[in-house]
Parts: sequence; structure tokens; C-alpha cells
Amino acid sequence: MQTAIDSTEKNPLLHKTIYSILFSISFAHLLNDLIQAIIPSVYPILKENYQLSFSQIGLITFAFQLSASLLQPFVGYYTDKYPKPFSQVYGMLFSTAGIVSISFANNFYWILLSVVLIGIGSSIFHPESARISNMASGGKRGLAQSIFQVGGNFGTALAPLLVALIVVPNSQKHLLWFLIAAVIALGIISKIAFWYRDHLVFKKNKPTVFIDFHNLSKSKVKWAIAILLIVIFSKFFYTACLSTYYTFYIMDKFDLSIKQAQFHMFIYLIAYALGTILGGPLGDKIGRKHVIWLSVFGATPFALLLPYANLFWTDILMIIIGIIMSSAFPAILVYAQELVPKKLGMISGLFYGFAFGMGALGSAMLGKLADYTSIQYVYFVCSFLPLIGVICFFLPNLKKR
Repeated sequence: MQTAIDSTEKNPLLHKTIYSILFSISFAHLLNDLIQAIIPSVYPILKENYQLSFSQIGLITFAFQLSASLLQPFVGYYTDKYPKPFSQVYGMLFSTAGIVSISFANNFYWILLSVVLIGIGSSIFHPESARISNMASGGKRGLAQSIFQVGGNFGTALAPLLVALIVVPNSQKHLLWFLIAAVIALGIISKIAFWYRDHLVFKKNKPTVFIDFHNLSKSKVKWAIAILLIVIFSKFFYTACLSTYYTFYIMDKFDLSIKQAQFHMFIYLIAYALGTILGGPLGDKIGRKHVIWLSVFGATPFALLLPYANLFWTDILMIIIGIIMSSAFPAILVYAQELVPKKLGMISGLFYGFAFGMGALGSAMLGKLADYTSIQYVYFVCSFLPLIGVICFFLPNLKKR
């Protein structure tokens, strides 16, 4: 493996943190994930309007997450070999079509088609965006991933609030207002695409730089990736429970209206966004292994308490769980990129894809379980999932940057 070359080489694109690009891609991520997050946000409306079961709600999430997950490693693998600066624009066009479609969808199968379109858009957006964040990081990879990720988390947090204010008092067709977000996103990612294109031209005749973060054998690298994927399973299976069914859970347990439940969902999602801000820089400072270990396994006592809490303590526990668990993903993604630095797009796509896939599987299985038992029982069962995070103990330590 090639080792790091001296950073005094006169290439500001490679060695300077380009915050304008990082914040632009973060805002584009906010808008992309805002569009994604309207899907679970409108579940209570769709369930009521079309008499859907929890199993069908789970299948809608499964269809979205599966379409968003399967393509991502392939998109990343392809663009590692043949970079496509404008691919994100095509992805946003798919998401735009999905917004229009779900605004008019009046049956279960039409809803499925709509969420698949949004999922395809997401699968194109994420691997390339992760690569752009890496390029603009100037070596501050954890910080760059946190800036990128927090945009998506804030977008996810805003969706239930905007749906509660715009869609719930009116009708499903008011989802068309979210086209404004898609149009703004298209403008931003078009500008980023030109920067990306110029960056590729600049690099064309330069030697490619790969930083040697470890001296692990191939088998140990594979073992570390397997552990990370198990952690992703634990984390995203549990967060699928929180993001897909949380409004139903608190409506059922505390007899809340849809609008009230959406505001409680917003509290959790804001906490999730705040945790993302902490995860990347903390990984740069104390080591990614420690952040991953603490952020997954550390949520266990709070997750175990959640099914027994009243509404006030449910909010408090959800804030703590959101902050702790969300700090893991930037650290996990950068750790994986450092394990395989020559295939940034493929490894980013693999981890985003697996995360979405576990969310899909979790939503489908938990929907079935909720239909056969109750939504409160689902939360009791899922409270044990963070225990799986104990496997992080076996991750190898990588070199400091």
C-alpha cells in the first residue's frame, strides 16, 4: 500500500479543509434526507387514510430502504472506477419524481412505487457525497463526516415538524410543497458537481495519495469490517424501531394525537442530529474505536429503561439514546474508509447500503411483530439490541492521523 506523501506538496485541494464544500454538501444532505424522512412522517396519515396494517407500514419502509440500500455499493464501486460528478443531480431527479408520486398516491402499491423512487435517489446521493466530504476534509476526516452527517440528521428531524405543520392540517397533496426542497437541492449539488469536476481535472496527472492507517493483514481487515457490519445491524435495527414506529408507540401508550406525536418525534431527531456533531471530531481526538464502542453499547441502560418510562422520562431517555447512538455512524464510516482507503466509494456505499438494508429488514420484521403482539411489546424486545455493541471490544486500534 502506498503511504502518505509529504503534505507540503502544493495541492490545496488535497491538503486544505474546504469548509464551503463541506457545508454545501451538508446542506444538500439536509434537503435530501428531509425528502426521505417525509416517508415515515406521513405513516400515521397513510395508515388512517388507507386502513394500512403495521405489516404494510413495515413493507413500505422495507421497499424504501431496500431500494436505497441495494444500489449503494454498486454506485460506489462504479464511481470509484469512473467518477461521475453530476450523478447526484440524477439522484435528486428520482427523489423529485417520488415526491410528486407520493402526493397523489391513493393505494398501497402506488405508495410502494413512490418510496422506491425516493430510495433510488438516495442510493445515488450518499456514496458520492461521502467521497466529496472526504476530498474536502483536508485530513480532518471525522470532522468532515460529522458535518456531512449532521445535515442529514437535521433534515430528518425537520420532516415530522413540517409534515405536522403543512400536511396534517390539510391533505396528502400538500406534500408537493417539499418540491421546493428538491429544487434548492438541485441548485446546490449542481454547483458542487462543477467543483468535483474541476477537482478531478486537477488530480488527473497527479499521483494518487493513499494514507496507510494500519498494518493489518487482509484477514484482520475483513474481520474488522465484519464487526462493524454487526454493529450496524444492532444500531440500525434498533433505530428502525425508533424512527418508523415511535409516533405509533407514544400515540398508543400515552393517547396522543398525530400532531402531538410528531412534535415528540422531532425532539428525538434533534437529539440524534446533535449526537452526530460530536461523533466525528471525538473520533479524530480519542480514536474511532472508543467512540464506536461507547456510542452503541453505551446506550444499553437507557434503552432498557425506555419501555417503563412515563411521557416526560420517555422524552429524556430518547434524547440521551439519540445523542449516544448517533455519534457512532460518522466514526464507523471513517474507520471503514481508513481500513480500505483505495475504495472510498465502494466502502461508503457498502456501509450506507447495509445501514439502509438493516433499517428495511428491521421495519418489516417489527411491523409483523407489532401486528401479532403490540407496538409496546416491540419496544420491549428492541430494548435489548444495543447489548450487541459489546462486540466492539474486538475492533483493532488504527493509527492516529
